[in-house]
Amino acid sequence: MKCRELLEFLMQYLEDELPPEERDSFERHMRDCPPCANYIQSYRAVRAMGRKALCCEGDAVPADVPEDLIQAILRARQEGRAG
Repeated sequence: MKCRELLEFLMQYLEDELPPEERDSFERHMRDCPPCANYIQSYRAVRAMGRKALCCEGDAVPADVPEDLIQAILRARQEGRAG
């Protein structure tokens, strides 16, 4: 598997929807390619922060959620309501 292919399968991998052979290839690539492994780790962290930020409307946003992520979420909400 190449780096570009890894990105094509990212969501399926994170949702545990890859067939075993493709999952093995994906994980082998991550073991052999530190940039891709770092990308996946960062992507997971961003998803976790996004879930934290959206968990309960009206609750305080956790201190470790970056301000630019908060603003992006708020913009997306406004655009979704306007559409």
